[in-house]
Amino acid sequence: MKTAENQKTYQIAVIGGDGIGPEITVEAVKVLEAVAKRLSCQFIFKHLLAGGEAWDKFGKHLPEETVAVCQQSQAILFGAVGGPVEEATKEKWAGVERNVILGLRSEFDLFANIRPIKGEGADFVIVRELTSDIYFGNVKARHLIKFDELSSEETVDVMYYNTSEIERILEVAFKLAGTRKRQVTLVDKANVLETSKLWRRVAERLVMKYPDIQLKYMFVDNAAYQIAKNPDQFDVLVTGNMFGDILSDEAAVWAKSLGMIPSGSWGGSSFGMYEPAHGSAPKHTGLGTANPLATILSAAMLLRHSLKLLDGAFMIEQAVEKVLQQGYGTPDLQPEKVVTTKEIGDLVVKQIIPKGIN
Repeated sequence: MKTAENQKTYQIAVIGGDGIGPEITVEAVKVLEAVAKRLSCQFIFKHLLAGGEAWDKFGKHLPEETVAVCQQSQAILFGAVGGPVEEATKEKWAGVERNVILGLRSEFDLFANIRPIKGEGADFVIVRELTSDIYFGNVKARHLIKFDELSSEETVDVMYYNTSEIERILEVAFKLAGTRKRQVTLVDKANVLETSKLWRRVAERLVMKYPDIQLKYMFVDNAAYQIAKNPDQFDVLVTGNMFGDILSDEAAVWAKSLGMIPSGSWGGSSFGMYEPAHGSAPKHTGLGTANPLATILSAAMLLRHSLKLLDGAFMIEQAVEKVLQQGYGTPDLQPEKVVTTKEIGDLVVKQIIPKGIN
């Protein structure tokens, strides 16, 4: 779509959510507006409700109105949802993360989570499958009554994958590796699990379509060790839902803070949802201490994948790098020059639009 001034126009759904979510998304939007000026394009931001505020207004965590506007947009920029830990069982907050995040992933069939990890000695990406595995297998539970009248509970969680689910996530990993160092490490537990053996069979067949990609295998316990000990060996890691959940949080140590780790959830098209790796951190709300850089870097991912604005993505990433090199940062980074949430957003904008450029 183009405006009357012949500017290319893009619509982005913005869901600030709860806790620090609105504060950090404000900074990302500010940075995107700076990029729009440099690229002579226009971003139309649709600010939407989800989480606790949506519950207060609509009686549900993910209103139909929010979903409808997201459907009309080219991407979602997401903050965080969730309330105070001590209120987690209250109706307003019970199941909010699952209802909102899994609800959006399900609505838009977002099956791949992409989490870049950058830090001293580390530059790799974890590609995590989102829609299957043990988190979504059938769950069974029953009570067994013993002769002494004491009860013992037994539960079963089912780890499940099928060929098509594995194929599509591997396609994402292979294509992503083609834009990087062309190396993919499949992380599994194929010495024990039948699902992991299926992953390997599918990978061995599918990689034939990508002759330039080097495919390696690594058991998840060793992968956890190697990420901590020798991360520079990795380019793209691809794995199932549970292993990816654990490894991506472990890998955050290389970025110094979860406040530095962006992520994107992708489906089969250019549409995606982009959010920081951290949660809503309600205790930090309104203090000006929240780190918005993960959200700002998520906005860069949005530009690159969903809008195909590679120059804009590069502008943001370079701006963030320069601000950090100058010693600025929010308290979580323990920098030389401590600044607030708003101030670090302003510093990134100044790198994108230097003084004298309007």
